[in-house]
Amino acid sequence: MTEMTKENKSVKNFPNLRNIPKLRFFKFTDPWENQKLGELMTFKVTNSYSRDNLNYGSGTVKNIHYGDIHTKFQTLFDLEKENVPYINEDIPLSRISEDFYCQEGDIIFADASEDLNDVGKSIEVTNLNGEKLLSGLHTLLARPQKNIFFKGFLGYLLKSDSVRNQIKREAQGSKVLSINAGRISNIYLSFPSFSEQHKISECLSLMDKRIQTQKKIIGDLKLLKKEITKKFFNQKIKFKTCNQEEFPIWKLTKLENILIKFEEKSTCSNQYPILTSARTGIYFQKDYFDDNEVASKDNTGYNIVPRGYFTYRHMSDDIVFKFNINNLCDKGIVSTLYPVFTTKGVNDYFLKEYLNEGQEFKNYALLQKQGGSRTYMYFNKLNKLALYFPCFEEQTKIAEFLSKLDAKINLENKLLTQYENQKKYLLQNLFV
Repeated sequence: MTEMTKENKSVKNFPNLRNIPKLRFFKFTDPWENQKLGELMTFKVTNSYSRDNLNYGSGTVKNIHYGDIHTKFQTLFDLEKENVPYINEDIPLSRISEDFYCQEGDIIFADASEDLNDVGKSIEVTNLNGEKLLSGLHTLLARPQKNIFFKGFLGYLLKSDSVRNQIKREAQGSKVLSINAGRISNIYLSFPSFSEQHKISECLSLMDKRIQTQKKIIGDLKLLKKEITKKFFNQKIKFKTCNQEEFPIWKLTKLENILIKFEEKSTCSNQYPILTSARTGIYFQKDYFDDNEVASKDNTGYNIVPRGYFTYRHMSDDIVFKFNINNLCDKGIVSTLYPVFTTKGVNDYFLKEYLNEGQEFKNYALLQKQGGSRTYMYFNKLNKLALYFPCFEEQTKIAEFLSKLDAKINLENKLLTQYENQKKYLLQNLFV
């Protein structure tokens, strides 16, 4: 990035000529070539092995499943770093031509998706680590001509806005979208000299590494918080008073002595902002669903959630319930499937963490499952739960400690968002 000209750093000032990117590295001025993908790449045969034919234990040949392209593989696919399943050893592979095994530089497309933004999502194989790899169910295996693309460049080019928009236009279907080799061959690829490809690939690869490092930092912090929280609630870590004395023994208390149900309803549609109480926190619904609101058109009679009050979804398909506190607005509304309550005589942050992470509540939730696929935790059931609580002063110390970890995690998440936005900007402007 340091080698970009000063003029080029301001995208709006760069001449928007045909086959010239808005953002370029210093000294590169030649226009980019433009050819159809089908003129640059050939497609190889793939297999249709399902998850039942794969395992993560043992085998001699690994296999790419399209679902993993959608959910976990990096743009530049390094077999040494990715967790890829083997094909079961009882499946004969002798008839598969060597030419159909993946080679470094190959592109693997996922040819099906329920989401238009993911159809035709791809990875570039950059390191096979000396292992054998096949491209599997719902994938397209494309092999570029030799000496046209620098390793890594094509993987990022296929993530650029111009290419992704072409792929979306070529996709077919309604509920499940798909794309085939014939249609994807029609898209145009613009690419520069080998040396400029090298610079672009290097830049985006460094950005990806920083993003992955940031994700690891966040993951490690979340794990640290989870372990410390567990030790707090198991009383394996204990604070002392300001006089260095032990706090009193935790006392068994029914939640009905702490929780106060709040039952005020909205009296007209859109009276207050619609909130979404999710497993990752509480959000304005329009933000959570990318500027869309999925609540009923008429949300009269929704539960009102004042600032500082709790809400949660009273049903779960996997016995997991998530309690959230409205810290977004003075008053919001949620569906009637989400009870609302406030508290007395308890630190709210402590209670939220206790209910979300404590093993006692998880055990209690498991007892509520009575056949069927869903578990219900109505407010009256929640009220009957009894938990051991420390004194208010100890609750506050625990809450303050955990909230500092939360603040650190939030800060690191903001940094991650910045890095991801920077990468998005580069993908939009480094390519034609």
